[in-house]
Amino acid sequence: MRKTLQLRSKLVLGNLLSVALSGLCGWTVWFSLGEEQLWLAIVVAAGVCFLLSMWLTRTLHDSLQALEVGLLNFKDNEFSVSLHGYGEPQLDSLAELYNQASAKLRSERQFIYQRELMLDKVIQNSPNIMLLVDDNQRIIYANDAARHLFNQGVRIEGMLLGDLIAELPNALKEALNSEHEGLFSINTTNASNTTTGAEELESWHISRGSFSQNNQQHHLILLKQLTKELNRQEVAVWKKVIRIISHELNNSVAPIASMVNSGRLLTKDVGNDKLGLIFDTIENRTAHLSQFISHYAQFAKLPLPRKAPVDWAQLVKQLAQQYPFKLTSELPKVSLELDCVQLEQVLINLLKNAHESGSETELVTLAMQDVTHPVSGIVIIIEDHGIGMSSEVLSQALLPFYSTKQSGTGIGLPLCREIVEAHGGHITMQNRAEGGLSVKLWLPKS
Repeated sequence: MRKTLQLRSKLVLGNLLSVALSGLCGWTVWFSLGEEQLWLAIVVAAGVCFLLSMWLTRTLHDSLQALEVGLLNFKDNEFSVSLHGYGEPQLDSLAELYNQASAKLRSERQFIYQRELMLDKVIQNSPNIMLLVDDNQRIIYANDAARHLFNQGVRIEGMLLGDLIAELPNALKEALNSEHEGLFSINTTNASNTTTGAEELESWHISRGSFSQNNQQHHLILLKQLTKELNRQEVAVWKKVIRIISHELNNSVAPIASMVNSGRLLTKDVGNDKLGLIFDTIENRTAHLSQFISHYAQFAKLPLPRKAPVDWAQLVKQLAQQYPFKLTSELPKVSLELDCVQLEQVLINLLKNAHESGSETELVTLAMQDVTHPVSGIVIIIEDHGIGMSSEVLSQALLPFYSTKQSGTGIGLPLCREIVEAHGGHITMQNRAEGGLSVKLWLPKS
């Protein structure tokens, strides 16, 4: 209050001084020139009063003008302007408050900008599909997963949703066109340009939300593919079971093997052939059990892929040296970075199964196809003319421990699926109409 009175006092005193000096000047002119020049005295007095008032209030004018410019910048979201001091405590205090508000707004805007960048990064890298559309079903915002599903990774902002979903499976189109939320299933054979063509159901979930921004209604659509998540959880449970079983068996096998060696040493002078046979049998069975455990441990402790460019010609040559097959397509033109060792292991397992299916060797085929929709990548197809699989076997073939072979461990195909999914792809199997089995791997371009 004291400072306000000081500024007010200065303005009052300045006005009184202006009036007094202008009056003095007017009286001097009137006194010097006579009464007939009264009009001139009045003009001179008014002019002097105006000039003195302008001069005395110049600091106040400049500070208020600067403050007005600063507030206009605030209105335009520009917070970089600062005000300097004017030598007047009250005006300097006002300038300081303005500068503090400007700094606070700059800090808040930087924080919001960084938070928006982080949020956009999270959304863009989310595997869930996110679409923001207006009342006309025009795309306003889409994340990377949505762009790959609808338009091969190309930007779709500004396009109509109806145009983008024309080539999608019918179930997915119906879910997007309706207003319902919840779970739905897609039969991949319904899709044109599908990457696998295998008969399998994919589980999806759709959720919706609406909000108003800038007086316009926006609609948020979220799509989540649950099939991979369910498979991942299932495999995680199997891996945990395998680790527990392997740990317990290793704790038993190691002492047994040690006791066999000790028994041999203690009875080496006995000369009983039956004891030697017993020890040999125990040793062979413990060695077989250790090997059995190591196969499961390989599945439970699969390392992350070490990706490098694939030499397709060299890969095909190495595969043919182990299991002969007929290459029925050209080598891929798409450059992919994969773990070549893991990929070779997958293909060896699948070719081995094809040769053991009862098919003639020359009828085992391998084909590779470049694909671009919905995501650029490659499809590898291995086919045989064997006995195929029953529907029950097909539904469980990729599960750990499941095997129809007398000496099988039930790890080969689950290991193949684990490797393929670690590369972001998937594996499907189906019986061929003309007999035999068709196994298809889809691997995306890195």
